[in-house]
Parts: sequence; structure tokens; C-alpha cells
Amino acid sequence: MKIPGVSFSLKRALGVTQAKRNIARATGIPTTRAGIERKIGKMVINSIFGKKK
Repeated sequence: MKIPGVSFSLKRALGVTQAKRNIARATGIPTTRAGIERKIGKMVINSIFGKKK
């Protein structure tokens, strides 16, 4: 039975979320699947068509 408005995240409690965010900011590489796909897609498009000025 859940208490309304109260949630607990083990990842957040252990600091995993903050560590992933710090790594992503330092390297410029996203840690989420969607972020990685978006970044790779942008690189492919830019290599094909070149950067817009």
C-alpha cells in the first residue's frame, strides 16, 4: 500500500542520478538513450548536409 504524495528512489538516494548528470555535463555526452540517439542523429545530419551558417 502506497502513501499518496510520498515516493522513494534508491538511485536518487545513492547519488546515481547526480553522478550521471555531472558526467553528462562534464563530457557533453548525454546519459539517456534518447539523448544519445538525438546527439548521434544530429552529427550524422551535419556530416551529410554540413552546418548551417
